[in-house]
Amino acid sequence: MPNFRNNLAKNIRSRRGNLTQKEFSRKLGIDQASVNRIEIGEQNITIDTLQLICDRLKCNAGDLLDS
Repeated sequence: MPNFRNNLAKNIRSRRGNLTQKEFSRKLGIDQASVNRIEIGEQNITIDTLQLICDRLKCNAGDLLDS
């Protein structure tokens, strides 16, 4: 079974490009510590948060969950 959390973490890091975690967390409206935990695969996220991340990164959930 694929590890969706790790795929998500890796793909978010690569897609946010030059934005720092702090800048990205501001765009999302969530704290930087949460972004950090998401990006290292230690935090589960809700569908709403996943949609928010997709909106900010201009992609769909499949793009972030794919390995």
